[in-house]
Formats: sequence, C-alpha cells, structure tokens
Amino acid sequence: MKETNKAPFIWEGANLYFLMTDRFNNGDPSKDINFNRNKTTGKLRGFEGGDIKGIIQKIDDGYFEQLGINVIWLTPIVEQIHDGVDEGTGLSYGFHGYWARDWSALDPNFGTKKDLAELVEKAHAKGIRIMLDGVINHTGPVTEMDTVWPNDWVRTGPTCTYNNFENTTICTLVKNLPDIKTESTQEVEIPTFLAEKWKSEGRYDSEMASLDAFFKRTAYPRTPKYYIIKWLTDYISEFGIDGYRADTVKHTEEGVWGDFKTQCDYAFATWKKNNPSKVLDNNPFYTIAEVYNYGISTGQWFDFGDRKVNYYENGFNNMINFEFKWDAQKDYESIFSKYSSKLNNELKGFSVLNYLSSHDDGGPFDAKRVKSIESGTKLLLSPGISQVYYGDESARSLVIEGTQGDATLRSFMNWDAIKSNPETQKILLHWQKLGQFRRNHPAIGAGFHSEISNQPYTFSRSYSKNGFIDKVIIGLDLPTGKKELAVDSIFSNGTKLRDTYSGKEVVVTNGKVTVDSEFTFVLLELKN
Repeated sequence: MKETNKAPFIWEGANLYFLMTDRFNNGDPSKDINFNRNKTTGKLRGFEGGDIKGIIQKIDDGYFEQLGINVIWLTPIVEQIHDGVDEGTGLSYGFHGYWARDWSALDPNFGTKKDLAELVEKAHAKGIRIMLDGVINHTGPVTEMDTVWPNDWVRTGPTCTYNNFENTTICTLVKNLPDIKTESTQEVEIPTFLAEKWKSEGRYDSEMASLDAFFKRTAYPRTPKYYIIKWLTDYISEFGIDGYRADTVKHTEEGVWGDFKTQCDYAFATWKKNNPSKVLDNNPFYTIAEVYNYGISTGQWFDFGDRKVNYYENGFNNMINFEFKWDAQKDYESIFSKYSSKLNNELKGFSVLNYLSSHDDGGPFDAKRVKSIESGTKLLLSPGISQVYYGDESARSLVIEGTQGDATLRSFMNWDAIKSNPETQKILLHWQKLGQFRRNHPAIGAGFHSEISNQPYTFSRSYSKNGFIDKVIIGLDLPTGKKELAVDSIFSNGTKLRDTYSGKEVVVTNGKVTVDSEFTFVLLELKN
C-alpha cells in the first residue's frame, strides 16, 4: 500500500533507516571480491556482497516507502584498506567502511560513483533523503599492503584510556588504528602512496587541482583535517547527498566539526545552485553526531570528566541517543513525556536519534528478538528521530553462533524470512503501519506530546510551523473489538477521521469516536 501525503519533510520528525552497505542486499555479485581480498576471515568479518546497487533495488521495489522510511543512512562507502587485520576477534576486512584508505574514491565492493548518483536520484524521486557516514578521526589499520600514513598526518600511539578529554582525543581508539592529527597546525603534503595511486588511476592532476581550488577558496591551512573535510564534502557538491552521520566525534577536538559543517553547508548550496531542478525543498544540510554514550538526559552537553563539550554548538543538528534503549524499558508515557519535554525545551531547534539496536552496541534492547512489536511501537512513536537498524523490522537475529564481538550484530539482511515466514511478515506489517504514520505526520517525532487518558492509554501529538499544522491521536494497548476514544482535545464534532492501523473511518460525535477493529492499536488522522 503506497500512501501519499503532502506533509513537508521535517528532519526532526524523520524515520531513518540505518543499514550496513555490505550486509543489506547484493545487487551485483560480479563485484564481490576486489584487491584479492580472499583470505579466510572470522565469521561475518569479511565482505558479504552487499552494495549500493542492492540498496537501489530495494528502493525500486518500494521496500523503504512501505516501511515509511524517509532517510537512509548507510555505512561509509569510501575505499577501504586492501588487506585485513585481526584485532583479536578473527581476521577482518573493512566491510563496515570505517577503515579508510582513500577518502576520494569509493570502494569497488560497495559500488561506483555512477551507482551513488543513481542511489541519490532514485531515493529523492521517492522523497527519501540519503545520509552518508563520515570518518575524520582515523585511517584504516596498517597492514603489509596498506602502509602507515606519514607521521605529520597520524599518530600511532598512545592508545586511548578514555578517562579524560585528552586521553579520548590525542590517542588511538585501539592499537593499530592510526589517529589523524586533527589538532595539528602543521601543513602537510599528500602522502606518497596516495599520489602514486592517483597517478596510476590517471587522476593525480585533477585531484591536485581540486585540492588547490579548495584551499584557495577557504584559505584554510593544508593541515590533515582540512584535506579530509574537503574529500567528504565533495560527495555533497557532486551528488547532492542530504546529510552526514559523523563517526567517533568525541575522539577529535570539537572545533573540527564546526569547520566540517561550514563546508557541508557550502557544498550543499553549491549542489543546489548547480542542480536547481533536482532540489527537493529548502531544508538545510543535516548532521548527526556519534558521541559514544551521549544520552538525552544531559541536554546539550557531554561530560568527559574534566570538561564538558556542547557538540550542538559545534556543527551538529542532532546527536545519537545512547540512552533510549534504557528508557524503552519504561512505560509509554514515561518515555513520551520525557522526550517531548526535553526536545521542546533545552534541545529546542535540535534533536536526538533514538535506537534500540545498532551495529556496535553489544547490549541491544531486545537481543533475542522476542519484543519486536513493542520495540516498533516505542521506537516509532517516540519524539525525536527514529533509527530503524536494518532487520529491526524483520526480527533479524542479533545472536549469531560462532561470531566474536560486534559481528553478531551484523548478519546479512533476512530477506528469506520476509518472503516466507508468516511471523516475520506480521512483525513487518506492524513496523510498516507505524512507520508510514510517522512519515506522514511530523507531529510524531517533532511535535508536542500530550496524554489524554492513562487507562485506556491515549495521547495526542501536535506540530505547527510556517503555516503547516499536523495533529494526530494515538491509542495503545486498547481492547480488541469496539473501543471508544475521547478526541475533543484535538478534533471537533463532525470531523471525519481515519484509523490508519485498521483502515476504518469514523466521525467525531460528542467529543468521541468509536473504532471497531481486531487490533489493540489506533492511529487517528484527519481523513483527507
């Protein structure tokens, strides 16, 4: 069922799908092995074949539309180290995308720039934004095939101890993950290995000319962070991507991200100017920070112990909320009222990204996938942006035998179960109904929450900005069969409403509606 709704796209109310590019869908099996990456790896630690073409296939199929998704965040797609390393959990290749070798190129395992252009175009045609994932903090590990970057670019020690600001930023995250000297004021040249690589690919002159133009325009010194900022923002001006999720944000000094956002905004404006017919709307470029262990309760601040940092004032619209999976253990009203209050007061103008499972959180809300309906209800109806981690909607297993570490969270998408398992299909339908309702109603993620009745549990969400008004009423854990809901706080007598969960239509009488359905959920919207 394809829903159409004229609600404007509002970032704070978005329904975002986070997928690992290599683990979602294989659109081109002929490109599964590159750079002789054919060593035996630890379980789920090699490339499994997912690619940009696979994502495009699912856009074409309408999968994301049916799920009510309007933003797709994919793991980094830049060229990775060519070899693999063992960090104590088995030999791993850079399938996850966080081990950059060349920021200016895409890894052929993920696809080509032509694929990326098609991805953005096809997503935009369906009202879906594309968010890339950017790493500035580190290069990939050093291997026999992947030399270390020069020491004016990186440090190879000490390893972070995370007990204060300095021991979180001026250090390597783990052993053999060289840390970019983002704090450096020393100008640097392109590493020899990169210059030689570009020459062999026939693009040295064009890459250097592009760098010269960037440094001339910005008047930035040629320090390591500015090269990487340039490479990452080129994907905005060239392809029109709509946002960046920034990786390992707390491991660099915060000023890096203010500069990053400035260049993101410039690149986005450049793309819009060069592609006026392709511009979706006047939304600004959107940035989300991964500051590990940030929680909504601390408002705009993150505490390192010896100093506090406000990342919202340093280039970010949004921060990933590591607290949501704990809050989700509480009742609906506790979650919804807390989040509405936080987001409409000290975080007004900003937002958070809520998740219940993710690619590197070893303690998900529902590891055994026994609460998929509850997970969907709490995640998709909470104020803030919802992060659907690929397979949340299909109960993809997070407990994979034989894996070590975070590999258990990263199995290939369970398309077979979606096709043939009735229980999986039932879960997916719930996520689709709630997801579409969220997408069609920015009030859910970006509006004000107000409890109407505790028993049965009903509430309203309302949003109003720039002449756009959105109001809905939702009931949860209601009886099956006939259920009466008071709606006079939002809707007047005679108003025609639709319950999108059941498809039933009702009219407000004496301030109430009666919905007769087999479900315990009611999602009420104005009937168009």
